[in-house]
Amino acid sequence: MHEEGRVRAPYAGIARYLEAAGGQALEAKRREAEILFRRIGVTFAVYTEGGDPERLIPFDVIPRIIAREEWESLKRGLEQRVRALNAFLADVYGPRRILEAGLIPADLVLKNEGYRAAMEGFTPPGGVYTVISGIDLVRTAADEFFVLEDNCRVPSGVSYMLENREAMMRLLPGLCSAHRIAPVSHYPEELLVTLKSLAPPACGNEPTVVVLTPGPFNSAYYEHSFLADEMGVELVEGADLFVRDDTVFMRTTAGPRRVDVIYRRVDDEYLDPLAFREDSTLGVPGLMRAYLAGRVTLANAPGAGIADDKAVYPFVPDMIRFYLSEEPILNNVPTYMCEREEDRAYVLAHLGELVVKLARGSGGYGMLVGPHSTPEERALFEARIRERPADYIAQPTLALSTVPTLVAGGMAPRHVDLRPFVLFGRDQVRMVPGGLTRVALREGSLVVNSSQGGGTKDTWVLEGEAPSMSQSMAMGGMTQSMGDMTQSFAKPDDGNPR
Repeated sequence: MHEEGRVRAPYAGIARYLEAAGGQALEAKRREAEILFRRIGVTFAVYTEGGDPERLIPFDVIPRIIAREEWESLKRGLEQRVRALNAFLADVYGPRRILEAGLIPADLVLKNEGYRAAMEGFTPPGGVYTVISGIDLVRTAADEFFVLEDNCRVPSGVSYMLENREAMMRLLPGLCSAHRIAPVSHYPEELLVTLKSLAPPACGNEPTVVVLTPGPFNSAYYEHSFLADEMGVELVEGADLFVRDDTVFMRTTAGPRRVDVIYRRVDDEYLDPLAFREDSTLGVPGLMRAYLAGRVTLANAPGAGIADDKAVYPFVPDMIRFYLSEEPILNNVPTYMCEREEDRAYVLAHLGELVVKLARGSGGYGMLVGPHSTPEERALFEARIRERPADYIAQPTLALSTVPTLVAGGMAPRHVDLRPFVLFGRDQVRMVPGGLTRVALREGSLVVNSSQGGGTKDTWVLEGEAPSMSQSMAMGGMTQSMGDMTQSFAKPDDGNPR
């Protein structure tokens, strides 16, 4: 929000609003937001803490602001990166030119647990493997963003981006209307258009699209049902589908209905018990056979996970140069690969300064944040790295930007990242402006993952300048009604919702 002691121009309207509103009014809005999200049922499952795993993701009512020119630069870099990742997947399951050129170690790819031999020699409809990608970005300076990691398997979080915007428009309509905020509500429409564009050649007329979920016990089930509802398509589980004559059908009350495109939120190994894990009850027997026969589209393609492996991540800039003949627009975070002897020696000598991650981990699990670690934790990770060095990478702790966040003691700076969602169709790459801002709610923490106690914010890409002073005063006038709401929250609970 601030740079060199001054409020940055995109934040001018928010700064005036925060000064006028006061902490009591903001706290009232925070409580209202919690009630709203609880009524809607916006939850995220956490399996590691015992008790009821379903909980609300904390939502912060102070939005994160990005100027339009900043977003346009990010957009170009994101499209470039996703095109290169897709080209990499097409190459490693095809001619393997990048491996022959020696730019990426062959064993790192071909012996990767995310590599799917069944995909060798197969080209998905439109040649698109990474239909939906979530690219995690962090900001370190006014004009400096880094890519923290790529998510090309089954990236999640877009429903929270959409619900956050809806919540802000309900909670602070005056503040929202005073700013020219680029819309995000058309994401489900863009997703459906993208999925339909990749329908297989054998598809007849209008493609039938479904969302395949592992079921209500999955941590992101709310998102699966939300997106199916928003797109107007069926939400199905594995038992709802069957394969006959290499064609996928959905069981309906009117009889079997052919399925052409499956937006799958089931991990590779559970997709088809005949092709992968025999004990899987989440998938559809024969699904891979139908896919390889060109009778159905799977988004994302099985095997896309090798493109977001953290051990492959350091080579993405080389992919951009190799496949696109361009210089990377977005920078990588410098990365040490512990399987390399020289890198491993440096990491072990500097554990207290680095962030150590599992190469194939997610959700913030299996991670050491060196500056915030204990001697016991560092000793444990040293033993793990020595035992299985190929499983770990390390990165320096960046000076991540902070944004104003409402916490128990009032307003305070907290670290954030940004996950924009990139849709890659047969005809074009699509993005809604912004993405999901995740915030590390614990003071000093760099871990933003929801599974680790992180929260979310609405992300505003501004189409124009911040509102004028007169508009700002109008926004300030909202504090009276918010003060009244604060008083209503202070009344004894009589069992009626407020």
